[in-house]
Amino acid sequence: MSSGRGFEDVETAFRPRLTRPSAGRVGFLLRVTAGPDAGHTLAIPPSQPSRVLVGQSTACELCLHDREVSRRHLGLDIAENDLLRATDLGSRNGSRVNGALFIEALLSGGERLTLGATVVEVQRAEQSTDEPLTLATGFGRLLGASPAMRKLYPLCERLAATQVPVVIEGETGTGKEALAESLHEAGPRASGPFMVLDCAATAPAQLETALFGMERAAESRAGALEEAHGGTLLVDEIADLDLELQAKLLRALERGEFRRVSGRQPLRVDVRVLVATRRNLDQEVAAGRLREDLYDRLAVARVELPPLRRRSGDIALLARHFWSRMARPGEVPPEDFITRLEGYAWPGNVRELQNAVARRAALGDLAEDALDATSTGSRGKVAAGGILAGAEGDSITRVLALELPFPRARDEILQQFEQRYVEDVLRRHGGNVARAAAASGIARRYFQVIQARTRKLAGGG
Repeated sequence: MSSGRGFEDVETAFRPRLTRPSAGRVGFLLRVTAGPDAGHTLAIPPSQPSRVLVGQSTACELCLHDREVSRRHLGLDIAENDLLRATDLGSRNGSRVNGALFIEALLSGGERLTLGATVVEVQRAEQSTDEPLTLATGFGRLLGASPAMRKLYPLCERLAATQVPVVIEGETGTGKEALAESLHEAGPRASGPFMVLDCAATAPAQLETALFGMERAAESRAGALEEAHGGTLLVDEIADLDLELQAKLLRALERGEFRRVSGRQPLRVDVRVLVATRRNLDQEVAAGRLREDLYDRLAVARVELPPLRRRSGDIALLARHFWSRMARPGEVPPEDFITRLEGYAWPGNVRELQNAVARRAALGDLAEDALDATSTGSRGKVAAGGILAGAEGDSITRVLALELPFPRARDEILQQFEQRYVEDVLRRHGGNVARAAAASGIARRYFQVIQARTRKLAGGG
C-alpha cells in the first residue's frame, strides 16, 4: 500500500522536533527541567497549526517517557491574546502550574508545569522569527479567515501533496469530512475515488462487510476498502471497529492486500487512509478500545480543527457564504441576523450555523423564533410552541440532503412549516379555527386554505 514519503521524513516535515536546548526563540519555548526527558525543548511558534500535545503517546509533539504521565496529558495552543493556553486532557494524575492543579490555564511565560515526575518550564520568546500567516481564506471545501484557520492552511497544503495517513480531530460539526475530501482533491490521488466508512453510523454486525466486502456464489459485493482502490478511504470514528476488525484492517494496510468476507482469493489494494474522530484516540487506546499498533500506523500526521467559538470573525464570513448559496439571487442577509449569529457559542459548530442560515433563508421572519431559541442556548426547541425542529437532525437538514433546486427545497420546507404551525396552533386552541386564526394574526379564510393544504399533504383528504 503506497505511503508516499517514508515515515521518518514525515516526522521531520509535520512535527516540531524535540531537541537539546535550542537558540530558536519563536512564540513560546518549553524546556523540560526534571524527569526522564530533562534537557529536551520544544518551540511553539505563533503560527503553530494545531494544538501541541504533551504525553507518552508517539502522536504527541512533546513525547515524554514518564510513566506517571498520561498518553495524551496536556494540550497547548496560543490564544488570540498572545497567551499560551494549557488544557489538561483528562490526565489520570492531573496537571499543575506553579504547584496548583488546573483544567485550563492561560500562561504568559515564566510558569512551571508539573506533569507526573516531569517539570516543564514555559518561556516566552519575545523576538519572534516566525513566518507571517498566510493570506488564504480557505483550503478546498474549508472556509475561514480567522488566525486559527489560517494557521492550518499551509499544513493542509503540505499534507495534501503527500500520501501519508492523517488523523483529523475536532468536535462534531467542525468540518472533518470536508477537510478529508479537500486533502484528497488537492492531492495526487484526486482522480481516484473518495470513499467514506462511517463506523458510528454502521451497524456493528455489518461493519466487516462494509469495510472488506462479501464473497458469495450468487452475488459478490465490494467493500469500502476495495472501492477506494487508487484513491482515498476516510474512516470515521475508527474506535467503533471491534478489535478483531482493527487487526484485519492493520494487516491490510501493512500488506496492501485483504480478503472479502467468505472470500479465498487475496485482493491487492492501494489506498490512502484518513481518519476522522471527535474523540481523544489516545484515551481510546488507554481504555483498550483501539489497538495501539493501528493508531501508530495511522497517526503519522495529525490535524485538529478548531471549534467555531475559537474562530473569531469567521461566523459572519461563513453565514454570508451559506446565505449566498441558499437565498434568492441578490438577496442579502439582514445585519441584525448576522449580529445575533455572532453572539452565540455554536456548540454544533459550522454544521449548526449552516442549518440556522438555511432556516432563515427559507422561512424569512418566520424563523425568528428559532433563532431566538438558538441564541439563548435552548438548542432544538422553539419558544413559540416548539414548531420548528432543532439545528441538527431537523426537517431542514433532511430537505437539504435531497439536494433539490432552491425553489423546490424552499417550497418543501415552507409546506412542512405550515403543516406543523397549523397543527400546533390548533392544538393550543382546542381545535377552534376562529381562535387559532386570530392568534396566528392571519385571516380565517387564509388559515383555512393553509389547513386544507396541510390536510392534503398529510393524506387527510
